[in-house]
Amino acid sequence: MTTFTLRPATTGDVEAIAELRAAVLRADLERLGRFDEHRVRQRLRDAYEPEHTWILEVDAVFAGCVALRPAADATWLEHFYLAPHLQGRGIGAAVLRRLLARCDRDGVVVRLNVLRGSPARRLYERHGFTLESEDPVDVFLVREPVRQHNGPRAQECRRDR
Repeated sequence: MTTFTLRPATTGDVEAIAELRAAVLRADLERLGRFDEHRVRQRLRDAYEPEHTWILEVDAVFAGCVALRPAADATWLEHFYLAPHLQGRGIGAAVLRRLLARCDRDGVVVRLNVLRGSPARRLYERHGFTLESEDPVDVFLVREPVRQHNGPRAQECRRDR
């Protein structure tokens, strides 16, 4: 697997993310009859919250992004885009494992939505997401926090605190 780093996003990252979003979502949006060159980028610009977003870098080069946005009843996993030439190398799964481990530690429910028919749905389902609802365009998935193992080693760690 390719190694990667995650760094906090800045306001200056928005255009690179908007361009990546357009490239990553194009095939699915075209299949659904919903691709619009301007709208796909503007929706990202309008929803962008750098304080909840991380930039994924491979060899110190922008390769993707992901956001975890807190909400009243859950945390929303949003804007998870990986450059197409890097997909299929285990990077997305590794990033997802890292973020979900943090949510599990905090006991947080995670929600997300994917476009209907998107292959990304399989990635999320492999990581414990289940169907919550769907409409003609979006599929909404949810994942309850996974309880940490409470075996002897976990108890030992707690004792050392």
